[in-house]
Amino acid sequence: MTHEPASAVGLLGPAAAQGPRPASSSTEDDGWWRDAVIYQVYVRSFADSDGDGVGDLPGATRRLPHLAELGIDAVWITPFYASPQADGGYDVADYRAVDPLFGDLADADDLVRTAHGLGLKVIVDIVPNHTSDQHPWFRAALADHDGGAARGRYCFRPGKGAAGELPPNDWESVFGGPAWTRTPDGAWFLHLFAPEQPDLNWDNEEVHKEFESVLRFWLDLGVDGFRIDVAHGMVKAAGLPDIGHKEQARLIGAQKLPFFDQDGVHEIHRSWRRLLDSYPGDRIGVAEAWAPSPDRLALYVRPDELHQAFNFQFLRCPWDPGAMRGVIDESLAATASVGATTTWVLSNHDVVRHTTRYGGGKQGLRRARAAALLMLALPGSTYIYQGEELGLPEVTDLPSEVRQDPAFFRAAGQDGFRDGCRVPIPWSGEEPPYGFGPGSSWLPQPDSWRELSVAAQTGDPHSTLELYRSALALRRELPGGPMRWLPGPEGLLALSRPGLVCTLNTTGSVIQLPLPGQLLLSSGTLEPTGDTARIPADCCAWWAI
Repeated sequence: MTHEPASAVGLLGPAAAQGPRPASSSTEDDGWWRDAVIYQVYVRSFADSDGDGVGDLPGATRRLPHLAELGIDAVWITPFYASPQADGGYDVADYRAVDPLFGDLADADDLVRTAHGLGLKVIVDIVPNHTSDQHPWFRAALADHDGGAARGRYCFRPGKGAAGELPPNDWESVFGGPAWTRTPDGAWFLHLFAPEQPDLNWDNEEVHKEFESVLRFWLDLGVDGFRIDVAHGMVKAAGLPDIGHKEQARLIGAQKLPFFDQDGVHEIHRSWRRLLDSYPGDRIGVAEAWAPSPDRLALYVRPDELHQAFNFQFLRCPWDPGAMRGVIDESLAATASVGATTTWVLSNHDVVRHTTRYGGGKQGLRRARAAALLMLALPGSTYIYQGEELGLPEVTDLPSEVRQDPAFFRAAGQDGFRDGCRVPIPWSGEEPPYGFGPGSSWLPQPDSWRELSVAAQTGDPHSTLELYRSALALRRELPGGPMRWLPGPEGLLALSRPGLVCTLNTTGSVIQLPLPGQLLLSSGTLEPTGDTARIPADCCAWWAI
């Protein structure tokens, strides 16, 4: 059944026929990233090739056909650089070397070439806010007792108190505890994360030149862009002022702080955009930026800055139709104001998986599947975290002795600890490690995951994996374009785009409405009857118009 858009809109209610204003009016359509689906590979937990229980680059390369079949456009690879692994590789000791845990430089080159052969772009992490305490620069800084050039690359300060025994200010680490550590010679250095991750001093020109060189190194190898870790954190307020209260920062938060989202970070990103634009092939920069509002986040994606910024407001949104609609409207309006497109993400390696955040169990899975269809119907670019396409829940019962997240050990009061979303994903088989590798896995997998493996879900029309595959295939066929909200019963979110109506029932009971069009895909069991559609609880459906 096919209708003109106005007729299909009218099926949801008389007000819709008046033609709601588009929620997005961007007319720029160049750039592969503008509507891309990008899949996040957390290297340690994706696929292990050598049996040591830790995922690696050769393992990831062998599993790239799964991603191509899933229907994504690009893969984002988390850090694989030389690192002591104090924070899962986000403590980098050498930005131009692959850690032996993950392979070598030839393996990185092979992954990029294999991905390109499958039609996939490759984005890698860059970590510019801090290094590892084992980086040659920081080791030289510790030996620089006279406070010379080596210490000038980091944020060293004298302490307060009669003998300098107190930290320079009251800043707290995101992982908990003070953000300062004292060296044996009495100086203090800043670390907004773990003590093993000293913050760089971006007032130092040598730091700028070094990272420009690092970016060129990986661009020359062929990567298609960078996800910029803590893109809002490199510049600190002048004078490093006290904050005056405790519990200052959360891993993903919206606080206004003197060490996050300072205006000075934008000149760094402008210089990196100029560098990216000097290379062929639409190389992109993606900001992991925690901004206090959508308007502040939009500053990172102005035409002369980065191409994308993660939309954590959407990720943090509760299962509530009003809140969802508000976040979507604010996000689209903010990015449209600077001529950019919005990104959408539900999970990543730093947060509790959304299947669990939405209530866990059967309810959580229903809502996670429905949220996926809503997300994929929105204009802009989408990020999928590994295992999300399998409906994996958070692992909440990991023994303390196997945990490795520094936030767990520093008891920062986070909303969950990050090991639970990093458990290696299941590929096949009836027992752990479910095809993850020839050995064990660095974090234990639940017995129930045998039913959630790629092999177990492949070909099952009711599985979450096949839902994602179908949705991504349909998404490629749809023409795209601006979005309109449609009126409907309380608890229903309904929107239209050219060729598509998306309806999401956020309530715990069935919602009945006039048939919006021809059913394309549904996250739950939905059988239209005559001219009526009965949308089950926590269910999202796509309709052709």
